[in-house]
Amino acid sequence: MSQFIVLPKFLEVGEGAIKQVGEIAIQLGCRRVMIVSDPVMKTLGQVDQVIAIVNQAGVEADVFTDTIPEPTEASILPAVTKAIDGYYDGVIALGGGSVIDSAKAIALLAQYQGQIRDYCVPNIVTSPIMPLIAIPSTAGTGSEVTKVTIITDESNDEKLLCMGPGLIPSAAIIDFSLSMTAPERITADTGIDALTHAIEAYVSGKSGLFTDQQALLAMKLIAPNLREAVNNPDNKAAKEQMMLGATLAGVAFSNASVALVHGMSRPIGAHFHVPHGMSNAMLLPTVTEYSIPAAKTRYAECARAMGVADAITKEDDAVAALLKELKQINLDLSVPSMSDFGIDKQEFWSNLDIMSEQALASGSPNNNPRIPDKEAVIELYKAAW
Repeated sequence: MSQFIVLPKFLEVGEGAIKQVGEIAIQLGCRRVMIVSDPVMKTLGQVDQVIAIVNQAGVEADVFTDTIPEPTEASILPAVTKAIDGYYDGVIALGGGSVIDSAKAIALLAQYQGQIRDYCVPNIVTSPIMPLIAIPSTAGTGSEVTKVTIITDESNDEKLLCMGPGLIPSAAIIDFSLSMTAPERITADTGIDALTHAIEAYVSGKSGLFTDQQALLAMKLIAPNLREAVNNPDNKAAKEQMMLGATLAGVAFSNASVALVHGMSRPIGAHFHVPHGMSNAMLLPTVTEYSIPAAKTRYAECARAMGVADAITKEDDAVAALLKELKQINLDLSVPSMSDFGIDKQEFWSNLDIMSEQALASGSPNNNPRIPDKEAVIELYKAAW
């Protein structure tokens, strides 16, 4: 079976890569761009740095920095209006996954208008959005190389999944130096998010030879460096390998799809405002244990790629080592339980029905090695509690 691969037109990778953003904008035919970012990147001076670089290349730039974590349609609409009224011909996203997701949605609606729900699955975005240059500041979401964006509908706390080749950024700039100032909690959560991307892409029912290689290499880069990147944030080698690993994991899952962890994670984020990477981490050990019987060989290979088993380790021992490592990562990186995070148990239980329905409706669980029904999802939520 063939596998359809979508990638950005340009990738600029390595320390100092951000210095090429102006020239890349020119190559994409952009002369007037909107820089989409957040208040933190503005305060750190990174937004002004990008403005200076693109201006030096002869490109005009305006700024929108009012993005929010876990973006909603309401949070992006002011930027959409600004992009339309300002006659911009390109967008530069500078920040974490929420910024890049926001920028994709802004570039989509500025190009075609309408509402985000018009473009969410089962609809597929096939027509290209405005030229978008994605510059991640965290080693995590992989959004800079994916054909996916997630925007919350505030009317019912539903995370709307939009996907399709039209959403792929035109260019991605992978400069690990931008991640050196990321807070410890964000480094941990986004790092586990990237590891989850790699694992799920590898065990996905839509996996293929190309994405398998990206996923395995991503695990090899992320797993040995995750704790070091969090505990010793000045370690440039660890940060560089994390950033590249996150991008490779993004390539893998964008083209092979995520699975049950992500399907169940989105409703937790929407209903209880848990950061996406953290909600993945809360679920990953439980969902992996549920899924292993249907893909033991694949999960054993994950353990080997992560360095917790070797080529001669028996499959049963390898998957046991994998589960032990996933639980240990959560302990070492202080991932809270849902209770410790502050989610009220009664409220959580009362939302299990709608959360399970939303998880299944996303489509991601259908890619899982072991495909659950609604009751199984409810029980997994309870087990993860």
